[in-house]
Amino acid sequence: MILAFDTYYFENKAKTVCLQFANWNDKIPVQIFSEIKEDVSEYESGAFYKRELPCILSLLNKINLDEVSMIVVDGFVFLDDEYKPGLGAHLFNSLEQRIPIIGVAKTNFAQINNIKREVYRGESRKPLYITSVGINIDEASTYVESMYGQYRIPDLLKQLDSMTKVK
Repeated sequence: MILAFDTYYFENKAKTVCLQFANWNDKIPVQIFSEIKEDVSEYESGAFYKRELPCILSLLNKINLDEVSMIVVDGFVFLDDEYKPGLGAHLFNSLEQRIPIIGVAKTNFAQINNIKREVYRGESRKPLYITSVGINIDEASTYVESMYGQYRIPDLLKQLDSMTKVK
């Protein structure tokens, strides 16, 4: 199984949603998990993981990880070519490096050139930025490229984003 996570912040709360799916080209999730946490940390530039990682880990406590083969996060795994850890790397280490992580970012703010890939989907001229740990970056990019949907953002990830915003 593959898990994809996203978190949305409102007031002093965070809503984290996880879609579980079996194959990269699935149209609909197998299962949906959701949780709202209160008193989340404030955003800290360059340390986004401090805010989002506790939300993801809390929701992961409700999920059986025995059959999880991969986790997708909204953001970067690494923040530069020197492997400065981003959200994905911190999650990978929190899970004792047992489950590969793929980061899918919509905006290219990280200082990475060599350890990220740009994936163009559909007719879009704007790429998604892919980073990974525990899995080859080219393989990770192929997986994201193969996800169901004809637009830049795969349908499951678009659905995930929408679900986080419903309070």
